[in-house]
Amino acid sequence: MTDQRPEIGSHVMANGIATNYLQAGDGDPVVLIHGSGPGVSAYANWRLTIPRLATGLRVLAPDMVGFGFTRRPASMDYNLKTWSDQIVGFLDALGIERASLVGNSFGGAIALQVASQHPDRVSRLALMGAVGVPFPITEGLDEVWGYEPSVEAMHKIMDYFAFSRELITDELAEVRYRASVEPGFQESYSAMFPAPRQRWVDSMVTPEEDIASLGQRTLIVHGREDRVIPLANSYRLLELIPKAQLHVFGQCGHWTQIEYATDFNDLLFGFLTAE
Repeated sequence: MTDQRPEIGSHVMANGIATNYLQAGDGDPVVLIHGSGPGVSAYANWRLTIPRLATGLRVLAPDMVGFGFTRRPASMDYNLKTWSDQIVGFLDALGIERASLVGNSFGGAIALQVASQHPDRVSRLALMGAVGVPFPITEGLDEVWGYEPSVEAMHKIMDYFAFSRELITDELAEVRYRASVEPGFQESYSAMFPAPRQRWVDSMVTPEEDIASLGQRTLIVHGREDRVIPLANSYRLLELIPKAQLHVFGQCGHWTQIEYATDFNDLLFGFLTAE
């Protein structure tokens, strides 16, 4: 990570996509897959998580194509296969045979898909407020995916994300708004999830029989007051995945890794390093 732009790390070709990624630490590899909010990047999503995990693991956090500082090829078809193939290509490019995957929201759907399609490449799985099972789109997710850039619109979206009002400051809204209007960011973002948006929820689903066949130990995490992705998603994943455990944070929205950073990081680190 550079001092000037901590969002920008190294680049590697992942399935033909010049992928920006952050890395830290040594040990067993873990790949962090971010969510799909406007202006999101691996750094914005995982900046509070990476240092803790890096105390005992090799942490890798790529910007998925269409987000952050990964290149945006012309006429890119943004879909679950594109993103899951990017993760597999990312592992290949770095010479990593197996890694744990941590998927946040949209990233949870990608992690589920990779684990079900390439089970030999995934050692452990952690899913946070995950997409990947069928659900009626929430008002919050519809607002997030339908974002049109303004500070006011960003403030409204963050109101959906966080339970704690103290987190939602005018300064943060301004910072996240500026991130959302980096060159190329909104163009790719608006192309991903045009209305009607229920179809994009449906397109991110991994068949339940594939989820039920997962053999990895899996940690499922959700905020009880999540207004973007329903808590019921995580209960369904708990029912389907044989080696699953579920942790629900009370008085917590969709930003588990930010609202309860220390507790979340300790929980995740313990899960990933347990014998």
